[in-house]
Amino acid sequence: MTGLLTGRLTGPRRVVGSLFAAAFLVAAGALLPAGLPGAAPPVAAASGLTTTADARYVVDPAKHAVHVTVALSATNHLKDTKTHRYYFDRAYMAVPPGTTGFRITSAGAKPHVTVTARRKTYNLLRIDFGKQLAAGATRTFSLAFDIPDPGGAPTRATRIGTSLVTFSAWGLGSDGATSGSVTVVFPPGFSVDVQAAGLGDPTTDAAGNTVFTTGRLANPLTFIASFAADRPSAFKESTIQVPLGAETIPITIRAWPDDPAWAKRVGSLLKRGLPALADAIGLPWTATRPLIVQEAVSRNAEGFAGRYDPPAGTIEIAYYADTFVVLHEAAHAWFDGRLLADRWASEGFSSWYALQAAKAIGEKKVVGDTLTPALEKLRVPLNAWGPPSLDGTTTPVDDAEFATALQLAEMTADRAGADGLKAVWRAILDRRAGYQPAGSAAVAGVEQSDAAPDWRGLLDLFADRAGVDVSDLWLNWVVRPSEVGLLGERVAARTKYDAVVTRAADWQLPRVVRDALRVWQYEQAGELLDSASRALDDRDAVGTAATSVGLTLPPTMRNDFEGPRGFAAASAEADAELGAIAAYREAAAARPLAPNLVQTIGLWNADPSGVLASAASAFTAGDLRATVEGSSFAEATWTSAAEVGRNRILAVTATLGALLLGSFLMVRWYRDRGVRRRALLADG
Repeated sequence: MTGLLTGRLTGPRRVVGSLFAAAFLVAAGALLPAGLPGAAPPVAAASGLTTTADARYVVDPAKHAVHVTVALSATNHLKDTKTHRYYFDRAYMAVPPGTTGFRITSAGAKPHVTVTARRKTYNLLRIDFGKQLAAGATRTFSLAFDIPDPGGAPTRATRIGTSLVTFSAWGLGSDGATSGSVTVVFPPGFSVDVQAAGLGDPTTDAAGNTVFTTGRLANPLTFIASFAADRPSAFKESTIQVPLGAETIPITIRAWPDDPAWAKRVGSLLKRGLPALADAIGLPWTATRPLIVQEAVSRNAEGFAGRYDPPAGTIEIAYYADTFVVLHEAAHAWFDGRLLADRWASEGFSSWYALQAAKAIGEKKVVGDTLTPALEKLRVPLNAWGPPSLDGTTTPVDDAEFATALQLAEMTADRAGADGLKAVWRAILDRRAGYQPAGSAAVAGVEQSDAAPDWRGLLDLFADRAGVDVSDLWLNWVVRPSEVGLLGERVAARTKYDAVVTRAADWQLPRVVRDALRVWQYEQAGELLDSASRALDDRDAVGTAATSVGLTLPPTMRNDFEGPRGFAAASAEADAELGAIAAYREAAAARPLAPNLVQTIGLWNADPSGVLASAASAFTAGDLRATVEGSSFAEATWTSAAEVGRNRILAVTATLGALLLGSFLMVRWYRDRGVRRRALLADG
């Protein structure tokens, strides 16, 4: 968040007066701190009187005041005539508002100073010279007064304390004066920032004081120096206990010793605001180390009003920061760079939740950064917004981007709703990536992302977790011209992805596809989806073929499709399965519907049906080799059954013939043997 330590006003303060009555001396300047008026009202100039002033401002933190001493030198440039004597007896001088303790002295006279008017923009002093300033004469005066710390609002222009000093030093003198000087003295230990044209570099005097001086001013009425200084000192620490759900979070408050009001105000806001923030954001306390909130002052005019350092667990909040800034910085305890990667997203939603929390705790008139027409002209695409400067300085472009980020967060919240936002933040906290698989694969585990989402991942998460499309908002507010094409590519890729997912049904696309979509690598994602489509074509072909022969698909192709082997392996598996199905189909086609006697004899002692059934089981189990081998065996058995039968019949016939011939020959041999034996007996 930004906050200006000082403001700017332009236009010199004019010094005017009246002859014989008064000279009107006014502090001049083109630059004033916030809340300090610009110029005193002009009056007629006094002709012939010039007054130069050497003003010395000494900061006194212990007394909460700046002591001012002014060496005035008034010169009457007129000349008496024989009939007229010209003199001045008084002058009027404007000094900063709220000044007190006016004192004036002059050698040889008794001058007197009174306040004739107190205005918001100045105090008007009347300086009576004590005696007439004759023509051609010069008289010196020593004027002293104090600039006290008025107390009150932390944003007051003048603050004089042991830890912080802010005030403006004016150049003094009469209209037309061409001399004069301003010297400002700070006690040791202060770090001083100053806005002033013509002020020299600081020096250190013998007492260790820091001294700024202008030297001689050619036109003192155009000079003003606005100072902001702080002095490092031991903070006064206090601890508040903030209940957040089931936890109680200790918050350390470090305030300047002389600013208890800041500690009380900020502590109250945090104690009430942090629970409101936690409830609105919907996340538990995520800070990994104790939170320290300490009072700070920006080191320059365009500095911060609040700054969060996540690694240190420290929030610096400027002494003048308002309710919005305090709650915005408190929201950074969640939006600290770990939840969202982009600066604009963290800043925008921190601002939006700060406003929600302010409303919840009853803070009135709390407003965030407004995108005015002037800032609208300066804004750039949020993706072009650079990182914050190391010293906390901001630019007008930063102001425009803070306002733009808040406006985008408001529009996004309107579209997503409170519950939609919570769903997105919870998904990020759980490291849940976009494009989660559906169905049974989702039950198996959540696919996680290791890094906080950038604008691309956040866009996808709003679509996936909140169910809203905010790409049109991103187009108008976030993307640079070179990134516009990505949004169109995203639409085409998501449409293609959804179509492939629908077609895949209960088959899950592998994570590599979703990872390509998550990082917006749409060319790669498109190639993968094309490969997935071809694999699904193959799946459908295999399914049709398997169904036609009554086979049940094995899980191999699906495992390849869903797993690391990939779509090419799935398609190769499909080719192999189609080959096995073809073998099975041919075997089934070879089975005779009603085997004849010869085929039946050929199939004796064979079980091709059993072998084919085993082949079907092997196919279901993914053993394609066994499927092909079994199918081929069964086919061969059936196709050769007739031939085998004929061969078996011939073999049986031949065997029977051989047996009959053998029996005949045996009988004949026995008969012939008997005949021969009887013949031998008859001969003997």
